[in-house]
Amino acid sequence: MQNYPQKNTPLDANIIDVIRNRWSPLAFDPTPLHEDEIASLFEAARWAPSCYGEQPWRYIYACKGDDGRENLESLLAEGNSWAKNAGLLIVGFAKTTFDKNHNPNRFNLYDTGSATGFLTLQATSMGLISHQMGGFDAEKANNLLGVPKDFEPAAMIAVGHPGDTKDLPEDLQKRQDAPRQRLPRETIAMRGNFPQ
Repeated sequence: MQNYPQKNTPLDANIIDVIRNRWSPLAFDPTPLHEDEIASLFEAARWAPSCYGEQPWRYIYACKGDDGRENLESLLAEGNSWAKNAGLLIVGFAKTTFDKNHNPNRFNLYDTGSATGFLTLQATSMGLISHQMGGFDAEKANNLLGVPKDFEPAAMIAVGHPGDTKDLPEDLQKRQDAPRQRLPRETIAMRGNFPQ
């Protein structure tokens, strides 16, 4: 993972390197991804687990210079304009019903999040950076991108090669350089029951 931006990850237990190294930088180099890199990202997502193996996730993506890139960029919230520099922009959607019986799929966002997690870990393993975002115009996404209404927008993801933090505005430099923090493990995992 040459040139991958490193950040201290204060661990309380051992985890695999690709998880330890993954974080969400803001500074992207605008170089478009190669087709084999894109293929590997979506191949990783394809192999994520899902209820009944339905794979409810669908991704619309565009590299810098692609037709349709402007549409994806137009969905970004103002606070996420830094993502326009990423070599690859993706919008993830989750199908709201099962194909097998057309019943509501209450696991659709859960499964799509899992697939996107696989995608971001694959990116990290390839020396690429990724940043998932909720700050985008979800109401506009389906119509603008031609996605059927039985798919709901889940998140946008910026993926690309690491850029130079100095190219970011000062407030975003501070945000990117801030230390990593997570809740204590005991706060997120409780044996037996939820504390009262």
